Amino acid sequence: MVSADKKSAIPTHHANGSSLDSGHARLSELGYKQELKRDLSVISNFAFSFSIISVLTGVTTLYNNGLRFGGPVSIVYGWFIAGSFTMVVGSSMAEICSSYPTSGGLYYWSAKLAGPNWAPFASWITGWFNIVGQWAVTTSIDFSLAQMFQVMILLSTGGKNGGGYEASKYLVMAFHGGILLLHAIINSLPISWLSFFGQLAAAWNVVGVFVLMILIPTVATEKASADFVFTHFNTDNGEGIGSRVYIFVLGLLMSQYTLTGYDASAHMTEETKNADRNGPKGIISSIGISIIVGFGYILGITFSVHNIPFLLDENNDAGGYAIAEIFYLAFKNRYGSGVGGIICLGVVAVAIFFCGMSSVTSNSRMAYAFSRDGAMPFSSLWHKVNKNEVPINAVWLSAFISFCMALTSLGSIVAFNAMVSIATIGLYIAYALPIFFRVTLARKSFIPGPFNLGRYGVLVGWIAVIWVALISILFSLPVAYPITIETLNYTPVAVGGLFILIVSSWILRARYWFKGPITNIDS
Repeated sequence: MVSADKKSAIPTHHANGSSLDSGHARLSELGYKQELKRDLSVISNFAFSFSIISVLTGVTTLYNNGLRFGGPVSIVYGWFIAGSFTMVVGSSMAEICSSYPTSGGLYYWSAKLAGPNWAPFASWITGWFNIVGQWAVTTSIDFSLAQMFQVMILLSTGGKNGGGYEASKYLVMAFHGGILLLHAIINSLPISWLSFFGQLAAAWNVVGVFVLMILIPTVATEKASADFVFTHFNTDNGEGIGSRVYIFVLGLLMSQYTLTGYDASAHMTEETKNADRNGPKGIISSIGISIIVGFGYILGITFSVHNIPFLLDENNDAGGYAIAEIFYLAFKNRYGSGVGGIICLGVVAVAIFFCGMSSVTSNSRMAYAFSRDGAMPFSSLWHKVNKNEVPINAVWLSAFISFCMALTSLGSIVAFNAMVSIATIGLYIAYALPIFFRVTLARKSFIPGPFNLGRYGVLVGWIAVIWVALISILFSLPVAYPITIETLNYTPVAVGGLFILIVSSWILRARYWFKGPITNIDS
């Protein structure tokens, strides 16, 4: 981190001489009232992003994808590749966050960096990609928890081969709705309670990873060799794909999907003390610690892998849920009962619950800020705060939309996967847009905050933009051949459809009335 060479003058004291929080002062300078309670420490800010990244959630949910496409090599080395470039993206975002610490985050940054002529359109497209991507993230997190409950019930009633109970898609949907209801209730509490739950979530993720990475390999009677973990490349994917490079690329999705959601630190800046410094710290630290902790979890689980085709077989006890089968067999083979494995799945389930809780928090702050600037239908409703200084309507809106997005799973899992694909690509597009404006239109005019990358800011920004463009293409490639309606990768359809909707709404209506971020404080 390099100290800023220049920065707009920010008052650091009240008229009565008392010290003024630097984040509060910067918010006032940007033209916004302090409406939310500024009570979060840097640890609390970090905790929200860390618990949304949640390696226990992302790795567990998409471990099947990593095993199928490349196996251990794709999982282990892909983690560091995706992690390194994610840190690049996060560093560039942190630099911008330091200069503009507002709950609006990405869309506000785009407006300021694109210049007055492009500000409204840049803000519009970034904001809608961001908020829809966030809703999709919450949908995928809570739906994966509902599916986890389904697997835990299946295993606790004897497993698939023992006549265990398989919950219907309607029961899974009911689980999903119940989880979202709990998340909305928790997010209706004062920020001091959310801060406590956020720190508890971060601690649970760290402790849970260390317990599982040690316990599962220790209990497992069949262990993988170091040669298998670090050199075995699985080409037997059953999807008609033989190119090793192509397979490795598809295997990266597990890592990149996991390492998302750290924009939460930006959306929580209006509730964070000294946000121009602590917001960027939250982004950087959440990514860095997630990379380290996630690698430990990946190693512990992969050293317990011994038969990839069996773990991916839909007729195994866990119905093809690889990590659930690993946990279950580790205890069943040693003790004759898989109860210990089900308890370990419970540890992961709690982490996923906290992940979804923090995601709703981030969603609601984004909706609050976006509606404060009049960008959403019925904006006056969504940016209201209650007596506890919580954007209560935005909280329940976020939960409701995430529930509606999951309803697509009742009609077609293909439609649901298309919806959830926005969670990775759509969100990363929102990450890249303000960075792109920072290294192009605002290359010479950008005024850095206390946290900045100095002369390397533009280089880092370009690497970040190129990486996002690359993964947007790679994760849109077909994942199975021959290509049919069932095997088509609908990611480009979903993301392209979202782009068309956003741009069309801009051309037809929004360009006549949306002027970008609107200040709500007198000069």
